[in-house]
Amino acid sequence: MAVYTHLSSSEIAEILSAYDVGSLRSAKGIAEGVSNSNWLVETVQDNAARHFILTVFEARTEAEELPFFLSLLDHLSARGQPVPRTIHTRDDARMITIRGKPAALIEFLPGISIDEPSPIEAGAVGSALAGLHRATGDFPGTRRSSLPLRTCIEMLRAHADRFDEIDPELSRLLPDCGASLLRDWPSGLPEGIIHADLFPDNVLFVNGAVTGLIDFYFACTGMLAFDLAVTHAAWSFTAKENAFRPQIGTALMQGYEASRALSPAERQALPILAQAACLRFVATRVEDWFATPADGLVRRKDPMQFVRRLAFYREQGEAAFRT
Repeated sequence: MAVYTHLSSSEIAEILSAYDVGSLRSAKGIAEGVSNSNWLVETVQDNAARHFILTVFEARTEAEELPFFLSLLDHLSARGQPVPRTIHTRDDARMITIRGKPAALIEFLPGISIDEPSPIEAGAVGSALAGLHRATGDFPGTRRSSLPLRTCIEMLRAHADRFDEIDPELSRLLPDCGASLLRDWPSGLPEGIIHADLFPDNVLFVNGAVTGLIDFYFACTGMLAFDLAVTHAAWSFTAKENAFRPQIGTALMQGYEASRALSPAERQALPILAQAACLRFVATRVEDWFATPADGLVRRKDPMQFVRRLAFYREQGEAAFRT
């Protein structure tokens, strides 16, 4: 379970007393996620049940960046996006401190995540992503990515002599650790605040409609088309066989462009951006692979899943994004 800071029910009740959210009815640790400690909290207020997510931010989340993330949630929620708002304390604070760690109470949104999306759901995600990009146009905050392309290349180079321990194919498919992408890296494309991690488990649905975009802790200032490429790479392949589903990719692209049309330069850059998106996930998975014991409680994610997706985008080019 992804709960590193263990809290008793009496402690959670005391924490909630700082908010105008009613009294604690139940609190359950949430197993999903690997970076922070999370609880699904139910309270009772005026004889009505209310639900929230209580998050304690652990060491991997930089405390000084939390005001950016939390104010972004409030900005998007205020503009009608399906994004959870932060619950402010009675003193109007977005953050509190629990056992010396920053924490926040966040609105709970209904819905479930989808492992194998339908074209309708993929189109809805594309539209939601475009809506997010439009809604952040007047957001005043900025944040540099913690995983730019050069950093990902350096992360892979640090482990290149051990690639065979993961899979002999890794060295063959990534002989330069992705450095060739720097040669064709685009410039001058539209930028804004991007989610940068919109995997299926970060989107909630009810009856095919998007009800929640969550987990904004990789959000940063970046190319909007890169965010689309990340989402395309995360959604357009089957989870088990890792096979490309063209109907999903097409629906996602169409959903996005129905709300925000891509420029010719953005469309041309998508194959490179998608390879860089895959490289980012390869880099973090390779690093975690060697940092996590084989018999550890946290299951290691296979870097080869995104190595092969990267190779697909390299081979298919713009054909992977046909609509």
